[in-house]
Amino acid sequence: MTTPALSVLDLVPVRSDQTTGDALAATRSLARVADELGMRRYWLAEHHNMPAVAATNPPVLVAMVAAATERIRVGSGGVMLPNHAPLVVAEQFALLEAAYPGRIDLGIGRAPGTDPVTSFALRHGAGGVTDDAVEQFPHYVDNIITMMSPGGAGLRVGGTMHALNATPAATSVAPVWLLGSSDYSARLAAEKGLPYVFAHHFSGRGTAEALALYRENYRPSEEHPEPRTFLTVNAVVADTHEEAERLVLPNLLSMLALRTGGRLAPQRLVDEAETVTIPDEHHALATGMLDRWIVGDAKAAAEQVRELATTYDVDEVMLHPVAGAYAGSAADRSVTREETLRLLTAALD
Repeated sequence: MTTPALSVLDLVPVRSDQTTGDALAATRSLARVADELGMRRYWLAEHHNMPAVAATNPPVLVAMVAAATERIRVGSGGVMLPNHAPLVVAEQFALLEAAYPGRIDLGIGRAPGTDPVTSFALRHGAGGVTDDAVEQFPHYVDNIITMMSPGGAGLRVGGTMHALNATPAATSVAPVWLLGSSDYSARLAAEKGLPYVFAHHFSGRGTAEALALYRENYRPSEEHPEPRTFLTVNAVVADTHEEAERLVLPNLLSMLALRTGGRLAPQRLVDEAETVTIPDEHHALATGMLDRWIVGDAKAAAEQVRELATTYDVDEVMLHPVAGAYAGSAADRSVTREETLRLLTAALD
């Protein structure tokens, strides 16, 4: 079976024993571990107004992680474009690419990544309403790519052409990836000849169909003559399967609350999660999610990663490490998430 390269997706989780500053420190520590282990890339998500997630601003987080690491690629997984003016995104990632040439990825998504009220607040005064931004998504993607390029874009206003550059003197451009959890982004990425990632870690369903659609309809571009994709998956790896099952509980409870309309709160510690009884009506949902995650000891987890890479024909698997923490753990680190990376990397060698 295929032995893929490993990467990391980070939502910057906030536990019940952490401040936002603690969670950011834990992310820096986790990113340094990924860098030291030789992982390929480290991406940071965009979610808003969630008590258990501090990943609200991907470009700020990308800058923080790139500064804390040496060689790993750092990117957004992803910037939710309906929330932002395209020029702002182009400016942010042009600067990041200039500061860390050859190490920056710009992953772009079409979903708002938040609730309708927060979505309105994000877009208010930022160039249009969310529905318009979703409709204009393909056009905005083109604009961002063009504005980040050394030649920039031309904007015709009042019969006069005006130059529009994301940065004054670009010498390289961060590659753009389209992200999605439906067929829409797969079709668009294929049409535009862009790399594409399906959110397997979030959806877990329709992955094979989306990737097949992307590959079958791919139109080669100058920058990307071949289709390029990889797989994302939630993962908890520990010394034993039993330990991994304990460590996955806090994230499982958070996802159940999100999917069933329950109360959202900072992520519980393992000790707190073990006191919670999952309602009978939610057992099937919990089991279905766990079946799509990697939860186990290093040997079993490595086999699952190889099987996923072979099944979906990818040379890279992006781990979303979701191991919880025990009471008394250092607040400024996520030791069990770091251990997931270390154990799995060693088992795949």
